[in-house]
Amino acid sequence: MLHRIFGLALILLFTCQTGFTDWSHEALEGLEWREIGPYRGGRSAAVAGIPQDRETYYFGSTGGGVWKTGNAGQQWTNVSDGFFGGSIGAVAVSEWDPNVIYVGTGEKTVRGNVSHGDGMWKSTDAGRSWTHIGLDDSRHISRIRIHPKNPDLVYAAVMGHLFGPSEQRGVYRSTDGGKRWQQILYANDQAGAVDLAMDPTNPRILYATTWRVIRTPYSLESGGEGSDIWKSVDGGDNWELLSGKEGMPEPPLGIARVTVSPANPDNLYAIIEAAEGGVFRSTDAGETWKRVNQERKLRQRAWYYSRITADPADEDVVYVLNVRFHKSKDGGKTFEAIEVPHGDNHDLWIDPNDPQRMIQSNDGGANVSYDGGETWSTQSNQPTAQMYRVSTDNAFPFRLLGGQQDNSAVRIRSRSASGAAIGERDWEPTAGGESGHIVADPENPDIVYGGSYGGFLVRLNHATGERRIINVWPDNPMGWGAAKLKYRFNWNFPLMFSPHDPDTLYAAGNVLFKTTDEGQTWQAISDDLTRNIKEKQQSSGGPITQDNTSVEYYGTLFALAESLHQPGVIWAGSDDGLLHITRDGGANWTDVTPGGLPREIQINSIEAHPFEAGGLYLAATAYKSDDFQPYLFRTTDYGRSWKKISAGIPADEFTRVIRADPVRAGLLYCGTERGAWMSTDDGRSWLPMQLNLPIVPVTDLAVKDGSLAVATQGRGYWMFDDLPLLRQAGTEAFADEPVLFGPGPVLRLSAGTSENPGNRGRNPAAGAVFHYWLPQDSAPEDMLELLISDSAGNPIRTYTRKPGKDEKTDPVMGDDDRKLSAEKGLNSLLWDLRYPGVERFEKLVLWNDFLAGPRAVPGTYQATLKTGDSSHTVEFEVRADPRSSASAADLQAQFDFVLGINRKLTGTHQAVARLRKARSQLNAVAERIRRHQGDSPLLGRAETLTTQLDEIEQALYQTKLEARQDPLNFPIRLNDKLAGVMFGAALGDNPPTASAMAVRDELFAAVDGQLQRLDQVLGMELEAFNDQVDGLDLPAVDVAD
Repeated sequence: MLHRIFGLALILLFTCQTGFTDWSHEALEGLEWREIGPYRGGRSAAVAGIPQDRETYYFGSTGGGVWKTGNAGQQWTNVSDGFFGGSIGAVAVSEWDPNVIYVGTGEKTVRGNVSHGDGMWKSTDAGRSWTHIGLDDSRHISRIRIHPKNPDLVYAAVMGHLFGPSEQRGVYRSTDGGKRWQQILYANDQAGAVDLAMDPTNPRILYATTWRVIRTPYSLESGGEGSDIWKSVDGGDNWELLSGKEGMPEPPLGIARVTVSPANPDNLYAIIEAAEGGVFRSTDAGETWKRVNQERKLRQRAWYYSRITADPADEDVVYVLNVRFHKSKDGGKTFEAIEVPHGDNHDLWIDPNDPQRMIQSNDGGANVSYDGGETWSTQSNQPTAQMYRVSTDNAFPFRLLGGQQDNSAVRIRSRSASGAAIGERDWEPTAGGESGHIVADPENPDIVYGGSYGGFLVRLNHATGERRIINVWPDNPMGWGAAKLKYRFNWNFPLMFSPHDPDTLYAAGNVLFKTTDEGQTWQAISDDLTRNIKEKQQSSGGPITQDNTSVEYYGTLFALAESLHQPGVIWAGSDDGLLHITRDGGANWTDVTPGGLPREIQINSIEAHPFEAGGLYLAATAYKSDDFQPYLFRTTDYGRSWKKISAGIPADEFTRVIRADPVRAGLLYCGTERGAWMSTDDGRSWLPMQLNLPIVPVTDLAVKDGSLAVATQGRGYWMFDDLPLLRQAGTEAFADEPVLFGPGPVLRLSAGTSENPGNRGRNPAAGAVFHYWLPQDSAPEDMLELLISDSAGNPIRTYTRKPGKDEKTDPVMGDDDRKLSAEKGLNSLLWDLRYPGVERFEKLVLWNDFLAGPRAVPGTYQATLKTGDSSHTVEFEVRADPRSSASAADLQAQFDFVLGINRKLTGTHQAVARLRKARSQLNAVAERIRRHQGDSPLLGRAETLTTQLDEIEQALYQTKLEARQDPLNFPIRLNDKLAGVMFGAALGDNPPTASAMAVRDELFAAVDGQLQRLDQVLGMELEAFNDQVDGLDLPAVDVAD
């Protein structure tokens, strides 16, 4: 069974029909996705700490894998990447051996966008590596308990399938560290185990709760037969039902949670969903119970919350997690709220030796406290956002927009507007809410339209701060079943601007609407385009607690697309399995649902074909019907016929989204429950595009320029910037000959890219990235060279192979252009658009230590790869920063100015190196004269020459500098001053100022004067000295290069 990430390599199969050849499995190794952010946490429902380690904690993210901190939450690192990922329901660390960690996958917070897991994982080295240990079909594991002195004895509460009956559910036990599992408690095929508690004084005593919870595409049912509380006194061999004990609420029961007081193991607390539910307490180990609190604030929306934890030191202190984080000091009779960084609370671990130390999790991530909740660690260092969708705007740098589950909608730059990484100043909340589609006005990116649940729709002008609610039908549906509503809007209802008319915005309920006046008026342009099955539009929640937030609203439109070729050709897909098309702007609609789709499947994403007027790509998902197969379809004749195009995607990896490349026909991208895929043959075959993308649900994709943006459900936004390579690769790619791939248009930007962005998103590479294919390792003696030249063929930079690890080379006094990898496969090189920098000399210390070469001006350039006897040349374009007001003449003037100083400084530094070489030889000759002749006129001449050289060097360079801030004590000299002028002129996109030119001219004159003096000293004066030395049979001073 393959459980490791399925490829740091991207396996591609290209067909001759689309101009591609076969690519080997390692073809695209080395290419990467980059993380965008935002760095604000998403939901976590699983946390764990270590009693004997006060700094180390773990949390499981719903979609984002397992995270670890070794510094009390100041920094979190994902420890599951490379092994598994997705939603985590439980994390447990052995108290006896903290190297042993068990993780149960599949979240307990069973929302409509819930993600399942693949069973149990185990680490025996504190998270450095992991092994899959079974329970593959468990789907959702919500609690793990480990014997306090035997890390091989472990229990798991398995919920099982959420969307259908299953047998692998209940309480499971392993006595051999997860090698084998035994089902020791089973309620029925619809009720799984949701909680486990272990008596800390006697680990044979266990408490468990089972819960019947069922989701369908249109409903949530919490409670019913099988929802109970249980106890075992023999380690799980036998179980006693506690639900019917004295004081327990009457059935039906829903979700329940139970906790044991370490201070008094006979003291139990439970929170129970029931008609007469609330917080219950037992003081006799479960024999009798008393309801001590019935407040709704503790049991509202029970299925989503309902966690209860006893304080380890005081049996009267108990915590309840709900919308707020509640604490009772009187045995549950009254509760007060503790402020936490985010609402909607889900899990809590308390140090058994220090009740003030805890880790708590909620819809914003995980947070650590050492003072009982007075203060908490931040959640702004957790890139675990669950993003529903992604769209792009037309700003520069362009932004990604979408709703973050459990938080606000957000717009975030695809690269920092001014910095080396995508930080907080590059993103902000935007229009809409957590669940909606978010779209920017095509002509004004500061005007954003955003939706959310309940049909909520808002227009926000970021430039002015003006906000206007423009709901299509502002009749708030909260708490009502969909059948009672005039219009039904999905939790994630579609918004779309027409590609032909930037004033036309579409919004979809069960009817398609459009506005041409920014939401002042809305026009229905269709009838109901769904199946409109009334019995599937009833109130949701189950037999105890109703839950109508519009998540379960059914019979709604879920996907929209308008033809890129013909205005008024619009496609609309519903969540109950219908696809319609209109070819006249909505006057008439035709049902064109593909015949191969399950009847009521959710049409999750549709994409207008970029090259076929009647073409459409469709991605559908039926996971809410317990069907996890991929469903992808294609039509090119307006839906009259369809082709299923899911081949190659695993049968249990359902598909969420499909996008078509707008440049290369047949190049498709797909997002699934576990990652990203691509096809180069129009969907006839699919192979993974995972690379370094974590295993995570991909909810949406967007192609913009040369990049592919990915929305994930648990790891925020990511981007792949190498679409130009995929678009170029033809029949010659990755074969037996070297190939050089040109970059797409390269932007001339000031901001660079941080190699260590910390808690920030990563910028794309700053410059031109050249990928080149070598069919075999290049031997050290073989030619390998990459030449960058301008359009006239004038060389700019010449890159050669990297030196070997043991290869000894002289220090490089300028730019080190030995950067080419010579390994078989795909290699890459980044040219930062700079001409060669200033040459240095040894031990150079400068205050103005900016010696980089000037940036290339906008225009056409060439790159040539030379390997052995072959040569491959590509052209590429360097473009100006779109925000720059500088003209081409301005940029050329800046370039010429910087290049002129650059060359003057190089000449100056070469002169200093030449001077030092001469002085060293003079000193050696003088020492020999002193030993053999003592004081003599010739010795005096040598000392005079040395003094002259010292004076020249000290005029050109401050020779007393040894440390970076020594210039504060020893004034800088000519070279440092020139470097400062060059640095100032190189900033931004501006021609040099008149003052800069005047100072340059003064400094040039002063430098030239010293260089002329040096030429004189090392010329006639040194020649005369050498003539005298020669007569004494002493070595001459040689300053030749």
